[in-house]
Amino acid sequence: MPELPEVENLRIGLEKAIIGQKVKRVLVHKPKLVSGKNTLRTANESKRKEFMEGLVGKKFIRIERRAKNLIFYLSHSRILLGHLKMSGQFAYSAKDKSKSVLGGHPIEISEYTLPNKHSHIIFELTHGTLFYNDTRMFGYLLYFPSTEAFEEQNHFKIYGLEPLSKEFTAKYLFENLQNKSGRAKGRAGKIKSVLLDQKIVTGLGNIYADETLFEARIRPDRSASSISKAESGKLHKAIIRILNRAILVGGSSVATYRLLDESQGNYAREHKVYGKAGKKCVRCGTTLQKTLIQTRTTVFCPKCQK
Repeated sequence: MPELPEVENLRIGLEKAIIGQKVKRVLVHKPKLVSGKNTLRTANESKRKEFMEGLVGKKFIRIERRAKNLIFYLSHSRILLGHLKMSGQFAYSAKDKSKSVLGGHPIEISEYTLPNKHSHIIFELTHGTLFYNDTRMFGYLLYFPSTEAFEEQNHFKIYGLEPLSKEFTAKYLFENLQNKSGRAKGRAGKIKSVLLDQKIVTGLGNIYADETLFEARIRPDRSASSISKAESGKLHKAIIRILNRAILVGGSSVATYRLLDESQGNYAREHKVYGKAGKKCVRCGTTLQKTLIQTRTTVFCPKCQK
């Protein structure tokens, strides 16, 4: 699943491609994708109809990101909330082929054929066509007829702060890590689990949790309540530095994630521990170890990280 840097780069690319364009027609071939956000969803024909009819004639105004979600704002206060999950992809086919773009998880057939069997939602725009493709259909695009309807859902109520916001301070992180340890819910309050659950800080997944903990020299299986103020400060700095760096170079194109302009993110070249179990630590030469935390393969240095 793409993490904050990858989704932010996708947001930037989509803005360049579709902002200012009007929706001429919408097709939804898989109503499941517009019917809800839960893993198990039932296709809802009324939501499908509302989705298709509510967007026609509306213009894309701006795109924002919240954690790993994309929020599309259209004219007349219409809103689309999207999440790519494991295998979603946006593809924009422009009348001027030099402006056509592809972003998200690579789907080989989309490289040369659009629409294709994975093109489940299609937006015909003023100057081209935007496709939402999804091989496993875990992702979603939800329609809201007004800002009030969107806010009423309170979709982000369990989310913590954006890590690059001014509100995300070292003090905030330390205080919330201490409180969080008592709400471990069977995870023994491990610091990596706490970072992954999005309730303190959003946008961190397996890659950046491993990388930031390595930079801060904190073992991923430490209890959150054991993290000292000084250690929390180092972690805070690591989160901000690494995320900013990853956004700058285009994210991490490990596995299948691709950027909107078809390039691959370059931050994977800078990974120190993620995916490197069995290799030597770049700091001390100790063999990197792996373990499972919250069902995620976790890599760390047993000497550098305490």
